[in-house]
Amino acid sequence: MFTIRALSDALILLIADAFTLSADEVRASGATVTLLDSSSHHTGDLTTNAAMTLARLLKKPPRVIAEQIVSILSHGSIAKVEIAGPGFINITLTGEAWARLAEQIQANPTGFFKTESTQNPHSYLIEYVSANPTGPLHLGHGRNAIIGDILARVLRFIGHSVATEFYINDAGSQMQKLGMSLKARCIELSGATAEIPEEGYHGEYLIEVAENCLQEHGNDILNNDIAFFTAYAQEQLIAQQKTELADYGIVIDTWFSELSLHRSSAITDALTELEKRGYLYEKDGALWFKSTDFGDDKDRVIRKQDGSLTYIAPDIAYHVNKFSRGAQTLIDIVGQDHHGYVLRLKGTLAALGYDASHLDVILYQLVSLKQGDIPVKMSKRSGNFIGLREVIDTVGVDAARFFFLHKKADSHLELDIDVALKQTQENPIFYLQYAYVRTLSIMNKAAEANITPSIQSGSCTAEEIAVFKKVLGLGHALNAVATQYATHILATYALDLAQTFHTFYTNNKVIDLSQPETSARRLALVRVVQQTLGLTLDLLGLSRRESM
Repeated sequence: MFTIRALSDALILLIADAFTLSADEVRASGATVTLLDSSSHHTGDLTTNAAMTLARLLKKPPRVIAEQIVSILSHGSIAKVEIAGPGFINITLTGEAWARLAEQIQANPTGFFKTESTQNPHSYLIEYVSANPTGPLHLGHGRNAIIGDILARVLRFIGHSVATEFYINDAGSQMQKLGMSLKARCIELSGATAEIPEEGYHGEYLIEVAENCLQEHGNDILNNDIAFFTAYAQEQLIAQQKTELADYGIVIDTWFSELSLHRSSAITDALTELEKRGYLYEKDGALWFKSTDFGDDKDRVIRKQDGSLTYIAPDIAYHVNKFSRGAQTLIDIVGQDHHGYVLRLKGTLAALGYDASHLDVILYQLVSLKQGDIPVKMSKRSGNFIGLREVIDTVGVDAARFFFLHKKADSHLELDIDVALKQTQENPIFYLQYAYVRTLSIMNKAAEANITPSIQSGSCTAEEIAVFKKVLGLGHALNAVATQYATHILATYALDLAQTFHTFYTNNKVIDLSQPETSARRLALVRVVQQTLGLTLDLLGLSRRESM
């Protein structure tokens, strides 16, 4: 299949042969062949930095190397090669090359972009959301969830093996407080007086759980111990979290219980191994990990003076468990407040003999909600936070998913309800879906006029090629998501493609019965945009709307 990646590989090989190097040596120098965006001030369709990256290896000025490369770059898909700036080489493709690319995308867009994006197959285990089972999911979990979901979708699409996981924090004092809070709610509903612990869970959601509990078991359960209420609340709330995620378009493969680590020997085994390797010591009645050996600013307590474990102890055992399941790369998605924690967790894994570079951590910033200029306050039902369910019910699944995704994970995100509800171009999800609907409308009108889409070699205008370039940018966007975990890039790409198409449609008449060849060619372009937008919407987990 003829793709930009295939052409890039061919050009790298030509450059390698010209200087008696291997293709791997050329790539190792940092040389790339990339698509020039239509908004770039450079001329041409592709560019390569090979002349500059090879300068040190070849001990020649970049400009001299560039002249040598230009003299040997010969390929049936290349119309022109030029040197720009300090040694960039810009390449213009032939009209036939653009026609072939367009025809292949039309024939099989999914296969085309898989071929364009696929790296060597790899196995990933992505852990995300991982909320305490003590209440509904909140606003921040929505961002965590969408980052993990899009990353998993893209990695799977381009051929990698991906397992997704939710770590249930069901061990610790918060579970006892949950059980005490539910029992108090049940007592209240039975007509007696009860007080929820000060550090318990006061949200009205527990009233619903209590109602269910009494309906199922009757008032006799009021004599049960706290363990009963803890187990019942946990079961109900995890089921609720699963439903909320499913309604958000997310299904997680495995729900892993932290409590299972405490009930097994996993934590003890991990700490025993750390001690054998000389990385634990006792001081002031506590057990410490030599975190400073791995770049931390101070050693960290693993077991407190009272014998209780700090939260890093089960996390060590959990990551050992994850590595034991065979994934080549572990990815954790956690809040920005875990920044310092990442270093010490990687330190414990390195101390146990694992390659800590196989653990990647995505840190995401906080999320806030506003309506116009007014911040939205916490929910009485949820307690001291805004529930994800409220956001989904207010703005819809598509808007919630897109707004949580469209900024870098490490940037603060503010969701404006008013903007999310607008049916205008000011709302990015409306703008994006309207572009897809517009392509459907155009193709329906073409069918009524009996015009068949067709690309004619060498006949594409500069404006049409600019749209094709933007379409091909999906391959680069997928690669960026897969290699940099930059999931927001896919949302940015979708909006860029929509904008490019809207602009083209505004400036160019697509269906013109007096110019059948031009109409056929532009309809082929519209079909390619439709297919690519549709694929991108699928990868973003957004609906393909048929009307607006």
